[in-house]
Amino acid sequence: MTESSAGGAGRRQKVQAAEVGTDILTALAELAPATSLSRLAEHVGMPASKVHRYLQALIASGFAEQDATTNHYGLGPAALFVGLSALGRLDVVKLATPYLAELRDELNETCFLAVWGNRGPTVVHVEQAVRAVTLVTQVGSVLPLLGSSTGLVFNAFLADAETADLRDLELQTPSAPSSRDLQAAMERLRQTQVQSVQGLLMAGVNALSAPLFSGGQRIAGVVTVVGTEPGFMAEPDGKAAQTLLRITRRISTRMGARLGE
Repeated sequence: MTESSAGGAGRRQKVQAAEVGTDILTALAELAPATSLSRLAEHVGMPASKVHRYLQALIASGFAEQDATTNHYGLGPAALFVGLSALGRLDVVKLATPYLAELRDELNETCFLAVWGNRGPTVVHVEQAVRAVTLVTQVGSVLPLLGSSTGLVFNAFLADAETADLRDLELQTPSAPSSRDLQAAMERLRQTQVQSVQGLLMAGVNALSAPLFSGGQRIAGVVTVVGTEPGFMAEPDGKAAQTLLRITRRISTRMGARLGE
C-alpha cells in the first residue's frame, strides 16, 4: 500500500468513527435522560461491545456520562455546552435573557425560558431568585405538556400537529383533564395569554407562564415565573401576572410580533 493510499484509508476511518460517534450522541439525546447499554445498542443497531468502546471515548471527552448507581448512560456536560451554544444563536434566547433577569429582579422569584424541543417544552435559560432558598429549575429539563403551566401555553398556541402526539399520550394518564375541559382552558388562555397553576407539577409550588411570539405571530417560547406558597400564589390577575405580561410583550415586540392583531 502506498503512503497516499494509507493516508486516504486513515482519513476514511476517522470519518467513519466520527459518524458512529455522532450516531451514538444522537441516540443518547433521543433516549434522554438516561438509557442502558443494551437499549442504546439496540437503538443504533450496533453490537453492545462496539457501542461501549465509543461510550468510553465520549465519557473521556465529557460528551457522555454514566450514572454510578444505575450504570445508565446519558449526555455529558460537553454535549450540553454545545447544545446551549447552538440554542444561544436563536433570537428568542438572545433577546429574552436580559428581560428574564429584569423580571426576576422585579418579582424576586425564579424565572425561566422554555422552547419547544423534540421531546416537548424544554428549559433553556434560568434566572434564580436571589434569596436563601431558591427553586432548582435546571437547564435542559423537559416539562409535561398538560402537567405544567409552561406546557399548557405551548399546547394552546403551537400548531396542533406539533403537540398532538404528546397531548394524546398525556391525556391517557389518570390525572389528565377531560378533552372538553382542556379545550375550554385553551380558549381562555388564548384570550388572557397568561396561564396560572397552583401545585400542579409539585405541591406548594405555583407558576405563571406567558407566550413569546415572533414575526408571523408564531409562538417562539414561553416565559415562566415559579415560586412557593404562601409568598407566591400566582394569581392570574395579580401584580406578578401583569408584570410577566408586560415583559413578555416587550420581548415579542422586539422579535417582530405585531401584538393586538
